[in-house]
Amino acid sequence: MKRIVLASGNPGKIRELTELLRPIGIDVVPQSLWQVEECEETGLTFVENAILKARNAARHTGLPALADDSGIEVDFLRGQPGIYSARYSGPDGNDRMNNEKLLATLQGVPSEERGARFRCVMVFLEHAEDPSPIITEGHWEGRVAETGSGTRGFGYDSVFYLPERGCTAAELPNAEKNRLSHRGQAVRAMAERLGRRLEHA
Repeated sequence: MKRIVLASGNPGKIRELTELLRPIGIDVVPQSLWQVEECEETGLTFVENAILKARNAARHTGLPALADDSGIEVDFLRGQPGIYSARYSGPDGNDRMNNEKLLATLQGVPSEERGARFRCVMVFLEHAEDPSPIITEGHWEGRVAETGSGTRGFGYDSVFYLPERGCTAAELPNAEKNRLSHRGQAVRAMAERLGRRLEHA
């Protein structure tokens, strides 16, 4: 089993990634086991922030590192909050506050103008100075609901409405969400790339 440090302490991400990567022989461990402090996300793109987080985790633990940067892009808001999704309601904000701010910002906007997508960029570094990161990406189309619904998931899941399913991401069973989600897409692509690398190691 290959051990990889995940540059996140988010329990939702750890659970999702463990479910998706364990079958190919990868043991995902959170950086919090080493008391790694989260690095400042100073990048201007998802890719830049994911690389910053992976390098920080690899440098502090000496292990290969996996990091993702993800967020919700709302068409009416010209792609915002994007890379600022986690901090949308301010530095002391949380999921509930972020969702409340997004719903308030879009109050009165008709459903056909509430198009949105989740985007996830995932980066793997073999070591902190790895000059050739593996980068994968996934995106999930939907729209922002008018009210939150559902108790599964985290982040903006409860306000991300899926017209073809007639529910929010937070109302989907975990297995279905993993199959459809932006993170699921990025992780499956990453698992394929890592699986090939492990075969030739």
